[in-house]
Amino acid sequence: MRVLIDYRAALRERTGVGEYVHELVRSLVESAPPSERITIFSSSWRDRLDPDVLDGVAIIDRSVPVRVLNAAWHRLRWPPAELLTGERFDVVQTAHPLPIPARHAAQVVTVHDLDFLDHPHRTRAEIRRDYAALAPAAVRAADHVLVNSPHTAREVATRLQVSEDRLTIAAPGAPAWPQRRAEPAAGYLLFLGTLEPRKNLSLLLDAYAALLAELPNAPRLVLAGTVPPEAHSLLTRASSAPLAGHVELRGYIRPEDRPGLYEGALALVMPSHTEGFGMPALEAMTVGVPVLAANRGALPDLVRDAGELFEPDPNALRELLRGLILDVNRRARLRHAGWKRAEQYSWAASARRVRQAWSHAVDRRGKRRG
Repeated sequence: MRVLIDYRAALRERTGVGEYVHELVRSLVESAPPSERITIFSSSWRDRLDPDVLDGVAIIDRSVPVRVLNAAWHRLRWPPAELLTGERFDVVQTAHPLPIPARHAAQVVTVHDLDFLDHPHRTRAEIRRDYAALAPAAVRAADHVLVNSPHTAREVATRLQVSEDRLTIAAPGAPAWPQRRAEPAAGYLLFLGTLEPRKNLSLLLDAYAALLAELPNAPRLVLAGTVPPEAHSLLTRASSAPLAGHVELRGYIRPEDRPGLYEGALALVMPSHTEGFGMPALEAMTVGVPVLAANRGALPDLVRDAGELFEPDPNALRELLRGLILDVNRRARLRHAGWKRAEQYSWAASARRVRQAWSHAVDRRGKRRG
């Protein structure tokens, strides 16, 4: 089996999708049988892929700007993978819902969520331009579809009319981080993720401002993650009264620094409008950080009784934060529940599921070609 995987999402800052791609490829390479050859593809005008990024993986790196290649692939369905790489593959796999054009290979696409269909204003660049217009037909035409959660699987089956036999759930795995046995002496409330509209951070700031009115000495709020241009108003608010001095902006957190970030947290808060999976929640549970998550998207499936869910209302979140801060026993219960929940997710299991998806895709491609 010769497989080409689009690695571009992990080329620069490894946020959610990038981390998923990187760790999935790592697990696939570590468990690959002798008959399998995995190649990762990257393309950028400025950024080159480190040849040592993953041991044992073949790399094809082209100096084609991301926007140019995406426009050609998405709109013209050209150039095919075989022409661009000079090689032939059995499967080409993307990290997103739009495929890599191919003359011979089976096409596997990945759907992390469908928020772009209902709320294109929360997206930008190629996602805003192409996903809502092109993804539904592209997903239906793919030989197989990877999704990251049961929630996303239900959404794709129902809204895009993709049969269940063409869907494979390959959830992220828990990181190999040690469990935290004691809380930090001065832990903070943590949000980790890109500071984008979909994350509903205005609700978090509303709730935190109300919390400070009740508990002036409440733990500080740390917002960690990439800061896009549209986050300007959020940054202005975080640096103004009554939040000034209580909200800390950390920016993008490198993968090697994420364990330490969780170690210092009293709790993780995820107020998102929706999530296809919610990787920070899984990482927090792995360490033993209590999770407070909006009762939306895939978060209820992931967190279950290992965290506490809230309706996206500032007063509901404020009350939940206040109760958690004042109740050490409640935090201890969530710490132990989180450990147990995180143990159910592994990258090895994800790799097995992806290989099943490859087999299904190749079979379907063969039947379609007769």
